[in-house]
Amino acid sequence: MSSATAQGAREARVIVSSTSAAAGTAADRTGPSIVQWLSDRGFSTPPAAVVADGDPVGAAVRAAIDSEVAIVLTTGGTGISPTDNTPEQVGPLLEVQLPGLIESLRARGAAVTPNAALTRGVAGFAGETFIMTLPGSPGGVRDGLAVLAEVLEHMLGQRSGTPRGQHSAR
Repeated sequence: MSSATAQGAREARVIVSSTSAAAGTAADRTGPSIVQWLSDRGFSTPPAAVVADGDPVGAAVRAAIDSEVAIVLTTGGTGISPTDNTPEQVGPLLEVQLPGLIESLRARGAAVTPNAALTRGVAGFAGETFIMTLPGSPGGVRDGLAVLAEVLEHMLGQRSGTPRGQHSAR
């Protein structure tokens, strides 16, 4: 592991994909809760970056990957409106895809609303950086974070070659 990767091992970034919030005409309703969730799990996480959907999302995610952070979580831009382009920006960056995480997110949400089936999110790894695109609704974010809470540490350990339960010497 490079020293840069070691330095970024417990760093995370949150990117809010919202053209209206970036323009100041709407409030960011999900970024702060994701930042808090990550901080509660020991990740150094600056305030969420709020960017317009489309190319600015792709640029922000690429910058986070270049910084070799452990996790990038986006929120918003995963629906079906003509301006929802986050999956198109993030998907091509993923070297290893984890569609089961998005399937689990949809299943959790479907227990509350059939609209959960409409998310087009993606999840996976770009190098050592885990990336997941969460919906822009508070409920969708809660569902996504609940899915991650169950697998995050094991997944990060497995990607780095030290799955949970294999940390101690025998």
